Amino acid sequence: MAEVIFNKLCTIQNTSASSAGIAAVKNSKASKHSAFLVKENYGTDISSREAVQLTENMLKDSDLILTMTVYMREMLTASFPHLKNKIYSLNEYVGINGDITDPYGGDVAVYSKTFNDLKNSISLLLNKLQEDKSIL
Repeated sequence: MAEVIFNKLCTIQNTSASSAGIAAVKNSKASKHSAFLVKENYGTDISSREAVQLTENMLKDSDLILTMTVYMREMLTASFPHLKNKIYSLNEYVGINGDITDPYGGDVAVYSKTFNDLKNSISLLLNKLQEDKSIL
């Protein structure tokens, strides 16, 4: 959901987001609730999108790495200390306390809350990136 929200809202030239998981399950697809919310809000079909495993090369090639939780950030910075200056949790980066809740296993209301939290945090992120283009 985060990748689509960012890429649909972003108007910064040559800037895009891609999503990958720390422990992606091979051949797993987007959840039906994620697919529904993304299709309903942005008209994008992600129902056949497969999970992508995060790699060190992906991290090296990225200008900024944003995780959904502080724990994920800590895992990445412990594994890749040489990249710690560009790894943050999304909410801490935009000045919000707390993590983005993983809706996995929840009903559509749980996914909807996470979708709205992501949209809010990503809107703040885009404002921050617009104000300080040196980040990218």
